[in-house]
Amino acid sequence: MKISVKDVDEVEVLDTTLREGEQARGVSFTIQDKVRIALELDSLGIAFIEGGWPGANPKDLEFFKIMKDYSLENAKLVAFTSTRRKGIKARDDSILNTILKIDVNYVTVFGKSWDLHVREVLKTSLEENLEMIEDTIEYLRSHGVEVIFDAEHFFDGYRENSEYALEVLRKAQDAGARVLVLCDTNGGCLPHEVFNIVSKVVENVKCKIGVHMHNDTGNAVANTLMAVLAGAKHVQVTINGIGERCGNADLCQVIPNLELKMKVKCVKGGPEKLKKLTYISRLVYEITGIFKNPYQPYVGENAFAHKAGIHIDAILKCQRAYEHVNPEVVGNIRVLTVSELSGRSTIMAKIIEELGINVDKSDERIEKALREIKELEVRGYSFDHAPATAILIILKHLGMYREYFKIIDWRVVSEGNEYARAWSWIKVRAEDEVLMEAGEGVGPVHAADMALRRALEKVFKEVSNVKLIDYKVSLLGLPKHTASTVRVEIMFTDGRKTWTTTSASTNIIEASIKALSDGLDYYLQLTRTLNR
Repeated sequence: MKISVKDVDEVEVLDTTLREGEQARGVSFTIQDKVRIALELDSLGIAFIEGGWPGANPKDLEFFKIMKDYSLENAKLVAFTSTRRKGIKARDDSILNTILKIDVNYVTVFGKSWDLHVREVLKTSLEENLEMIEDTIEYLRSHGVEVIFDAEHFFDGYRENSEYALEVLRKAQDAGARVLVLCDTNGGCLPHEVFNIVSKVVENVKCKIGVHMHNDTGNAVANTLMAVLAGAKHVQVTINGIGERCGNADLCQVIPNLELKMKVKCVKGGPEKLKKLTYISRLVYEITGIFKNPYQPYVGENAFAHKAGIHIDAILKCQRAYEHVNPEVVGNIRVLTVSELSGRSTIMAKIIEELGINVDKSDERIEKALREIKELEVRGYSFDHAPATAILIILKHLGMYREYFKIIDWRVVSEGNEYARAWSWIKVRAEDEVLMEAGEGVGPVHAADMALRRALEKVFKEVSNVKLIDYKVSLLGLPKHTASTVRVEIMFTDGRKTWTTTSASTNIIEASIKALSDGLDYYLQLTRTLNR
């Protein structure tokens, strides 16, 4: 039986970032982190938030206690546990009784559905495994708890012994589970297999079916969507797909695909809630310390970034030409990149977007600016992430640039010991004054930054508003250059906006000082020349 998307109009989402996501290598949440993420998920309109395994982890036990002080508007908090241990009754299992003590209304219980795991991991009989599932669910249900049953390794189990895998589901169903979740625990399934197996399960059980997909073949999101097409009405996800090994189905992809593409309701509040997706994604990257994936669909920094001149020219005429959804729908932004691939349309778009200046597209000054940008790319510059430097070039060619200051000379001395220190001396011409200042810092870039600021603040007080917030160095192997050529990118903020400048040189200090100078110069051009 084939089920089309129109047969499923609503799906409930269980987010397991706080439990499964914390199993990702290198990820460890504090209790405060867990509370913050839970509140954001509730704000997003998620139906269920799996908070952890309180019977096995003291931190998770404390989390559930703390959450009693918060009122969730949309989500139900879910605890996680296993079936009772073999050889005892559920009422005598200390872990299950701990679950009951935290007073939650929903519990996820995982049990074995692959006969290999029953025999080789649990070291018990197939009959005993069924009794463990039944006894556990009935015990929790007798205390008024709703049970979500996770059939661990279901897809592997179904392929090798479909009769037993289905028997596990029926036993959980008859014991009172509200949802039967088919878990691709090893993450080895492909979309067509998921569709076929879920379709058959839907035919053979009466209970609501859900899925929990791992990403070991890179198909966790696709598998989740195929399961919905096959009749699943419950999906489990994590923010950014973090989880064991290769991770899980990514909430930031599953939800917009369901809501926007398949027209399946899955968050309370509807598509309007999706505007929080990019923020939530980046919040979790920040909390976990995992590097952001710029290519992540919907929420990545490059998800709506356009570089090729032909693409940008089309985007300016019709956004749908190269964007499958409006970036604002998921809280993201459109980025137009100035590069060696750019045509005049890119330059024009940047001018309009960043500066609000209207210049005729055929203006030869635009062509000259583009030529200089391309020449700098050959020397190692990259403007993909540092458009502020490119904008300075454009302003100069348009005759709109005012030279507020110029570095005449500089010197940096650095010494290495247990506490690295550096000293810098900079000579600057600012307006009609020649200024000399020294700076001391915890490295040559910091020292140079201090000296340059001290000099400029004597004339331009507003420079004190600018803070350096990121510094990156890339080693380049360029034709006709030594392997020691480096590219520096520096990000700045004044508390309202951020911008990034770049420079390249065989001398890392020279490149750093040039990027520092451009960053402060850009700020003065915006605030003084353009009044922005």
